[in-house]
Amino acid sequence: MTDQLTVAVVGAGYWGPNLARNFSASADWRLVAICDLDGAKAAALAEKVGHVDVHTDLAELLARDDVDAIAVATPARTHHAVVLAALRAGKHVVVEKPLADSREHALEMVNAAESRGLTLMADHTYCYTPAVMKIRELIAEGALGDLLFIDSVRINLGLVQPDVDVFWDLAPHDLSIIDFVLPGGLRPVEVSAQGADPLGAGKSCIGYLTVPLENGAIAHVHVNWLSPTKIRSMVIGGTKRTLVWDDLNPQQRISVYDRGVDLAQQSVDGDNRTAATVSYRLGDTWSPALPEHEALGAMAVEFAASIRDGRPARTDGLAGLRVLSVLEAASRSLDGAGRLERVESVEAQLAAVAS
Repeated sequence: MTDQLTVAVVGAGYWGPNLARNFSASADWRLVAICDLDGAKAAALAEKVGHVDVHTDLAELLARDDVDAIAVATPARTHHAVVLAALRAGKHVVVEKPLADSREHALEMVNAAESRGLTLMADHTYCYTPAVMKIRELIAEGALGDLLFIDSVRINLGLVQPDVDVFWDLAPHDLSIIDFVLPGGLRPVEVSAQGADPLGAGKSCIGYLTVPLENGAIAHVHVNWLSPTKIRSMVIGGTKRTLVWDDLNPQQRISVYDRGVDLAQQSVDGDNRTAATVSYRLGDTWSPALPEHEALGAMAVEFAASIRDGRPARTDGLAGLRVLSVLEAASRSLDGAGRLERVESVEAQLAAVAS
């Protein structure tokens, strides 16, 4: 393709090779360089994906005028500096989760991209899986009805991270998915978090995050580093149907149940209270067919489309900022023994900066 965009991957560690492989295979992109402080590691990855250029100096890479965009796969604490440098150099940016190490840093990144007319995209990879894209579609078309609850579980015998607790390590996946599938995104007014550290690791290894949603609905996220079994599931209940997503079941990742509870409200004579007559709906269960594609490949396509169309990406910087706002409120809640903590709206944050 003569109209391919050019991209460089910054970071050749854990996630960088996945990004490099997908960008090098994409018809929308031409991978031109790998950048990492470890030159040997960058060179090894560059050889694997077609002998592209190698850089150990970010400023040198960003000075190139044949690079349209960069994909950032460096530690979260470095995202702010790397992304701002790229945006100031006129590059579009996609950055792995979390968008930044703080809401304040993310807000600065979002404003820098907007003021320059550049795309800033969060690599919320799960949002580009066929299953999650189908869930978004079913909710948007009203197949589940009005949402009543979301119950998400992400547990395994995982690595206790040295710099973050289990919420910051695992919950961004669940929060980004919920943000992606909810019409209008994840916009809670307040959240509550409870955590436990039975190992004495100095941080929560088990966590429960409660997120009240609109119209009395609720979302709950359970994350755990200490479970001997691995579970990746989400249950989304609506007034019409309930959806169950089991990410570890490749034969039937999504099941939709036409089952639920119907309440018929009746007035009680002589009283302002109401009584509910409960009936149970027991219908069919079906599993939608899902296309087969790698999530990162779909993410690369969306990144290119957002740049070419001059529109926000489906998981844009604001999506990353919404997730960070919930995480920071969850941290405050943990410090306050699980009390409800307010989540400031993204619009309010942007307006405060603008003023």
